[in-house]
Amino acid sequence: MTIEKLKGSKVVKVVKDTAVKEFDEATFIKVNGTSFKDGTIEVKVLSRLLEDAPEFARGFIGVAFRISEDNSKFESIYIRPTNGRSEDQVRRNHSVQYYAYPDYKFDRLRKENPERYESYADMGLNEWITLKIVVKGKRAKLFLNDNKHPSLIVNDLKHGESTTGAIGLWVDVGTEGFFKDLKLYTH
Repeated sequence: MTIEKLKGSKVVKVVKDTAVKEFDEATFIKVNGTSFKDGTIEVKVLSRLLEDAPEFARGFIGVAFRISEDNSKFESIYIRPTNGRSEDQVRRNHSVQYYAYPDYKFDRLRKENPERYESYADMGLNEWITLKIVVKGKRAKLFLNDNKHPSLIVNDLKHGESTTGAIGLWVDVGTEGFFKDLKLYTH
């Protein structure tokens, strides 16, 4: 993690540690002093592909929440900006993703419940995208770019409704991720 200037704004830059080879892992920067159960997380994100990004990289960037103290459990919602404007409709349908670490990664959720934990949304690389995640109990909704209606609704967060934990700025393979204007409202 580094603090940098990008397009005139002070931002946090996050890149996945290359030692981590698996997908949907604890590849986030935990935000100090956060404790979150129910409320709203809002942050602006921008992702780019690294020069050495593999072909399957999609600009993976998002938020981890309700992170346990030892990072062994958390929920996450992230986006795949390259999919948002793909000419391949199947890829477009996989623009937004929910998963729960460690047992419910994207591949398991996609196999067991196709289309239930991912969705389409218009977005692209190298542009600021506002993520707003509203969590209440076992339910989470993702709103993009101040839209009135959610791009994704998760009605059964896998770690249950009573989990509390930190917030994290999350990226995955091949992504150079930038975050700014983090706001956290709890209820």
